[in-house]
Amino acid sequence: MKKVNIVGFDHLQLAMPAGEEAKARHFYGELLGLTEVDKPEPLVSRGGCWFKGQGVSVHLGVMNDFAPATKAHPGFQVSDLTACQTFLSEAGVEVLPDDSIPEVGRCHISDPFGNRIELIQQGDVFP
Repeated sequence: MKKVNIVGFDHLQLAMPAGEEAKARHFYGELLGLTEVDKPEPLVSRGGCWFKGQGVSVHLGVMNDFAPATKAHPGFQVSDLTACQTFLSEAGVEVLPDDSIPEVGRCHISDPFGNRIELIQQGDVFP
């Protein structure tokens, strides 16, 4: 083999503080609509939560010296960006629209721990 051959995307992991699983479940489960999945038994004692949605898996892992990821971030495609922005804003989530690339409808939000998340209109493509 002369190079790595990446064939797909399995999951992304974000960090969270210890003992904040209820906040993670509310944000990722209730607001973002992801389904919580059971962690493998050997990993349960580490804390955190795992979620799954259409084409995406998100693992939230406990980090003792937690610091939010404010630059590095996942970019999730959504079916209706405007509706998502309205729903999240009404739920108390700060929505920061980003029109710096006019061809791509997108905004940024933060999870309850300060991790940056980008929401992108499905079908829009970065140049």
